[in-house]
Amino acid sequence: MKTQQKKITLVGAGLVGSLLAVYLAKRGYHITIFEKRSDMCSTAMSAGRSINLALANRGIKPLEEVGLMSAVAQLIIPMTGRMLHDKQGQLTFLPYGQRSHEVIYSVSRGELNKLLMNAAEAVGHVDLHFQHSIETVDFDRNTMQVKNEVTGELREHQFDLLIGADGGGSAVRKAVDAYHGQVSVEEKLFHSYKELHIAATPQHQFQMQGDALHIWPRGDYMMIALPNPDKSFTVTLFLPDQGPDSFSEMKTAAQFLPFAHAQFADALPLMPDAGPFFEQNPTGFLGTVHCPNWTVPGKALLIGDAAHAIVPFHGQGMNCGFEDCAELAALLAQHDDDWAAVMPAYQAARQPNSEAIAQMAQENYVEMRATSADPKFQLKKQIGFLLEQRFSQFIPRYSMVMFHHLPYAEALRRGRLNDIILDALSADIDHADALNWERAEQLVQQHLGA
Repeated sequence: MKTQQKKITLVGAGLVGSLLAVYLAKRGYHITIFEKRSDMCSTAMSAGRSINLALANRGIKPLEEVGLMSAVAQLIIPMTGRMLHDKQGQLTFLPYGQRSHEVIYSVSRGELNKLLMNAAEAVGHVDLHFQHSIETVDFDRNTMQVKNEVTGELREHQFDLLIGADGGGSAVRKAVDAYHGQVSVEEKLFHSYKELHIAATPQHQFQMQGDALHIWPRGDYMMIALPNPDKSFTVTLFLPDQGPDSFSEMKTAAQFLPFAHAQFADALPLMPDAGPFFEQNPTGFLGTVHCPNWTVPGKALLIGDAAHAIVPFHGQGMNCGFEDCAELAALLAQHDDDWAAVMPAYQAARQPNSEAIAQMAQENYVEMRATSADPKFQLKKQIGFLLEQRFSQFIPRYSMVMFHHLPYAEALRRGRLNDIILDALSADIDHADALNWERAEQLVQQHLGA
């Protein structure tokens, strides 16, 4: 079915849905979007749900392809590395890379979403319907029941092609699961998050270093802070759901503040409203979606978190979803908009990579909250940078994910080989100056090739 014959129904006007609408509208498709939430361009974002995102190279490239990166550049703050805060308030800075362009960017989810929605409407051929949810989908008749969340009215909507971009709790994914008789696995992390805030100074300056992602690693839990253009920080507290020092044990400001004073003593004076924020803001869910079937042949397709929601600890959920959009657009161009050919090729290309980044994101949570404060971990980081300078075939895994366009699955595979090399080279030394370069060359050639 060619472009001129195809009208697309898109469920979800979040980041990925809005970017995909831009791509498809530019190809001449007419897009009808149903979004359960209110129009965020005219209503405030829900308190505690504006968690900042990290925009990296994989997400920047699609934005450049559709001509939006110059506008997005007005919303972002560069972060050159991690600033670790220990319990005594001592700081350790770990750069993300060693080249000037190897930075990631803090961006407000809400502001970026607004920009992308406005861009989709500006292209034309896009009709947005807010406060409309999907009740049922009938793939035999290519219809779905749509509910107006304001009036409660139900109506039937006919679709040619249905795309689910409706996030981790996707209604479209549940319909795809039902069609295939297979249920997606929704794997809860057993840790959750709550948003806090560090305001700018009265002089409108940052209260901490503004070009870093700040982390308070505490073993089983952590707190992070990402900078905003208004010189504030969006702070996110990650805690276990159960047990000591968990959300089950702390529900009030009176319970939280003594814990925060003991664990985040340098941050607490910067957050005079930490107690009320902790009580009032919702506790956010963290989980991973493993979906066996991303398509109903000729009828439906899943994209972004609807197909592969991941935990946020590698800063790749949005970037991976944007990469989905670029891959789908490239396949449409390659196959002359033959969706029967595009759908299986899309899943084959993206599913192994989504599983790889899901695994790396979970591993990165352990790294951020626990191992990043370990001197041996920091030594391995230093050795990795030295190897990268001397051997072109060695690229640190974090760099492969954040600053390159290697498939995630390849980054995972090569990262495992890197671990073997770094473990061997760091085993008997305490300083990078003591690195055995002859042994390093042997290991790099052995595991990564000449």
